[in-house]
Amino acid sequence: VQLAESGGGLVQAGASLRLSCVASGSTFDDYAIGWFRQGPGKEREGVACIGVSDGVENIFYEDFVKGRFTISRDNAKNTAYLQMNSLKPEDTDVYYCAVERNSLGCSVIPGVYDYWGHGTQVTVSS
Repeated sequence: VQLAESGGGLVQAGASLRLSCVASGSTFDDYAIGWFRQGPGKEREGVACIGVSDGVENIFYEDFVKGRFTISRDNAKNTAYLQMNSLKPEDTDVYYCAVERNSLGCSVIPGVYDYWGHGTQVTVSS
């Protein structure tokens, strides 16, 4: 599975961006999808994830993005999205998407994910 993120850029605080993650090489209907971010000298941290367990969609957000970011997926397009609103300077990071095969629900623990994209830079100026 190859993943490609896009949609990053330089914006002012309070603006919005929508990140996309396109998967190729496999359909990802049954995969969990996670969005992560990492800055220089920092560990990669989870932002949000979306998965399915027993036919029910599970979504999780870390507290620092809850109410501002929205994760979604379009299985027909093999694409996941991260809508980011009310961006803050502290949201500046490289954002990565990842997929986990054979998952139940989803997790924001980086170690459980099987495939990763190369990241897209998000920079928020004050």
